[in-house]
Amino acid sequence: MNGSASTLPAESSVLYTQMSVPIQSDNGIVDQLIQAVGLRFVGVLIILVFGLILAYTAGTLVQRLLVRIGVPDAIEGTAFERTARDFETSTVEIISWLTRYFVLGASLLAALSFAGVNYADRFWLVTAGILPQLFVAILVLIVGVVIGDKVELLVTERFRGVKLPQVNIIPSLAKYTIFFLASLVALSQIGVATLALIVLLASYMLALIVLSAVAFRDLLRSGAAGTYLLFTQPYSIGDEIVVGQIRGVVQEFDMFVTHVESEDEVFIIPNARVFEDGVGRVR
Repeated sequence: MNGSASTLPAESSVLYTQMSVPIQSDNGIVDQLIQAVGLRFVGVLIILVFGLILAYTAGTLVQRLLVRIGVPDAIEGTAFERTARDFETSTVEIISWLTRYFVLGASLLAALSFAGVNYADRFWLVTAGILPQLFVAILVLIVGVVIGDKVELLVTERFRGVKLPQVNIIPSLAKYTIFFLASLVALSQIGVATLALIVLLASYMLALIVLSAVAFRDLLRSGAAGTYLLFTQPYSIGDEIVVGQIRGVVQEFDMFVTHVESEDEVFIIPNARVFEDGVGRVR
């Protein structure tokens, strides 16, 4: 009896030891898992905080750079800038916020990849190639719209003194030409086939040539006649001339029109008419 009783505690001790080992092992795995998750969470948090700081810094630097090189003054009065002002912002602020969102999006993808989210690595590889191109495409569109508006203002100011109805089309034509070219560049950035872009550009140029030949026929004739008159100078400012039934003193003339003032009227004569009807100078 004593022998059998003395063996029971030993067997119980061995059994207890065997049962306690897996429990300790499971606790170690749980501790390691908690530690790994904690480290990963800290890493994700650091990446996000660093991304926020970097995004704010990059946007601020871009905004200061654009202001320093004089972009706000250069685009003042454009349609895009006026629209941005209606929403209580500006073109420079839009570009700076676009930069911030780009950097913040890249930081978020990096955090997801570090966290080991399923398919995050594959998504990161695809996005890493698309996101910069998309950013450049949006930036090109914004710059194209701003430059197009500015060119429209400059061309309108340049042809303000030309009193021909066809001239009013030139500013809009210049504006939308720049819009179209900016759209082609933006589409090429996001992977649209280059051949299709070349076909679109060729079609646009052909339509532009046909439109110019039809709509600006009289303007081109006046320009050609004005070029001839400017070179030959059959009359100058202050001369009294006769063109058809019009008689008066030349006030000014340029490549397209001649301003003639009579006693109580001012005539704006297209140079094509001066060239066709002939001009007589009164001595």
